[in-house]
Amino acid sequence: VFVPTYVGLVGNVVNTVIAMVWIPLQAKPKSDHCVTEHSTSQSGSVFSIREILRLMKFPGVMEVFIVKVFAGLPIGLFLIMFSIISMDFFGLEAVETGYLMSYFGVLQMVVQGLVVGKLTNHCTERTLLRLSVFVFAGVGLGMALMRTVWHYCIIAVPLVFAFSTLATITDSILTKAVPSSDTGTMLGICASVQPLTRTVGPTIGGFLYKQFGVSSFGYLQLIVNIGLFVYLLKNKIPLREMKS
Repeated sequence: VFVPTYVGLVGNVVNTVIAMVWIPLQAKPKSDHCVTEHSTSQSGSVFSIREILRLMKFPGVMEVFIVKVFAGLPIGLFLIMFSIISMDFFGLEAVETGYLMSYFGVLQMVVQGLVVGKLTNHCTERTLLRLSVFVFAGVGLGMALMRTVWHYCIIAVPLVFAFSTLATITDSILTKAVPSSDTGTMLGICASVQPLTRTVGPTIGGFLYKQFGVSSFGYLQLIVNIGLFVYLLKNKIPLREMKS
């Protein structure tokens, strides 16, 4: 029973050591001194709506953040309900569900480490942002049509790719769009997207699954991301046209 706890403890210790040894103290060059003076240090509270709104006013920040929130929301609802879907829709046992989640985790490590890393060296951020949203739309169509667990295993490949690419690119764009002094605040705002999904996910996901079935997650994913893709094509979001 306690083995997963010990494994998690060892993993966290390893991650801590890696962060202390290899991550630099200053990730961005010190610049914009005038802007730095007017940084988040002016806010006396830990959580300030005013500071969040101030960061959203920087060029391109609001648009990219909206894409970050809504592009992965439908699939986030599906993943929150996956423990129920795996048993009710796919007919899997608890052990088989664990194997499937392990497959998903290994796939995410491989894609994040080997595929996304190479793409960021050869493509611009604008291209990768549009690509991830487009792939998400295709994943939605696949989810709407899937019937077996094998279908899901195939869909998981582009799903993980789109998920990893979107998270990496949007975080990179948003942190570079604000002054150095606001990088930590922006990273915190980016990290709040997942807890937000987990907060509203069980209610919305449960309603969709009960009323419309598993295919509803796919159709919602398809519609939302087609809309976002058209939005990205028509609107010239001020991004740096450079390789990540």
